[in-house]
Amino acid sequence: MDEQVKKRVDESWKEQAEREKQQVDAKTQASPSAPGPGSAPEAGASRIDTGEEQLQARFDLFVSGLAMEALIAMGEMPHPTTRRQQANLPQAKYLVDLLGILEEKTKGNLSVDESRLLSDALYQLRMRYLTKAGPAG
Repeated sequence: MDEQVKKRVDESWKEQAEREKQQVDAKTQASPSAPGPGSAPEAGASRIDTGEEQLQARFDLFVSGLAMEALIAMGEMPHPTTRRQQANLPQAKYLVDLLGILEEKTKGNLSVDESRLLSDALYQLRMRYLTKAGPAG
């Protein structure tokens, strides 16, 4: 694919994302109350109806989930199933590196808040990992 086609596709995608964001912002301003089960998902979000409740896929929840898994792998939090805190540093490193890849590959395509959430989570996780593994880890 030549550079002009790549640029056109990238800009088209960004324009669509911006239109969706503006639609969500307009709906949010029109209805300032907390979103309920019937409200529209935010831009880039999708919902799954489980019959009892709707699960919403959002970037911030995705990042938070990976960060939580990393904290569990570092032994900072108890595992939700076993209720035990046990370090698995190779798994923790993998999850922190995965978030680093996500930051690298989404650079320039995130909102300010999303970018800040990801960079802050990475900083905190990297510092905690270094504390656990030492500088050579």
